[in-house]
Amino acid sequence: MAIENALAFLRGGARTSVPAYLIAGAQPFLREYVLDSLRVRMSSAGFQYRPFQVGGADGYGGTISELEGADLFAPKRLIACRILKTHRASAADADDADGVEGRPGGAADESALGAALERMSGPLHCVLIYERDNAPAKIRRVVEKIGTVINCPRPYDNQLGQYVEAFAQNLGLKLASSAVDLLIGRHGSDLAAISNALAKASISCAEKAKVESADLGAGGPSRIPDLFELAESVARGRPGEALALFDRAIQTGRDPIELLAVELIPLMRRMLVAASMLEQRKTPADVARTLGMQPTSPLVMRAVDGARRFGAPRLMRAHRRASELDAKFKNGLIHERESAISAMLLDLMAP
Repeated sequence: MAIENALAFLRGGARTSVPAYLIAGAQPFLREYVLDSLRVRMSSAGFQYRPFQVGGADGYGGTISELEGADLFAPKRLIACRILKTHRASAADADDADGVEGRPGGAADESALGAALERMSGPLHCVLIYERDNAPAKIRRVVEKIGTVINCPRPYDNQLGQYVEAFAQNLGLKLASSAVDLLIGRHGSDLAAISNALAKASISCAEKAKVESADLGAGGPSRIPDLFELAESVARGRPGEALALFDRAIQTGRDPIELLAVELIPLMRRMLVAASMLEQRKTPADVARTLGMQPTSPLVMRAVDGARRFGAPRLMRAHRRASELDAKFKNGLIHERESAISAMLLDLMAP
């Protein structure tokens, strides 16, 4: 019936329910947030939540039995089947392997699940949550036919404000533009931290017509400020400080792959966009419009500052190198990830 991204789905508000949903994508928090939104919506309509989990060499037998069996005590059910990353070992690349019969988790098992989904009837809904970027093509085609596929990609910089407003809307909050800018400046693309901050605000600001930046309070000690101190240090060309902050982020448990893909590459992309526009004699306000942010946003100010300091040619080389590192990290070609990122940062900020 439909293919949507998570942002469009969350902003859509109340809508007609469909028999099946498929949730997949590169952003783990969004996958869980969309699932929880569905669970809350269905629970309010009287549906009982039935979770299942498939991993390793497991098959879909339990989920199929639940789909096809009646329940006198819970006629209205929301069946959630979570397919773990470990299920890849038995199911990876089985999407089109129609000749594989009887193997748990293989194409035959997926065909049985697809057939059970198509036979669904009555007050019954199914959600499939794949803990990876893409779902098997066979299952995806079935859900596209009878339900909704919800993709959960990492957010672009110009979507952060929309995510903030969608999370606030879900909590019944209305935010002033200053509050949106504060959350983006404080947490950047960490959607989990943004959601947590709004959940706390919903407790103390439930009666307020609009939440202002002052209502969100000062940021307490957490791992997130280190990242934006890092962005500030990179934009200002302070290599010693930047490397110290990078080391501290790694020591507090940050994954270098996540840090590169979610924080550093977007920072370089914003600086590169700003540098290209400044070369064309555009103003910082034009840069902000292109990035889809307010001119006073800290992300815009850092981008313009870094663009003026490094220039477009150096930023182009750094962005290309960072993108290559990201691909090599994910393909397992580089194991000394912290050293590779540190070397890239030093090259960018070299005099």
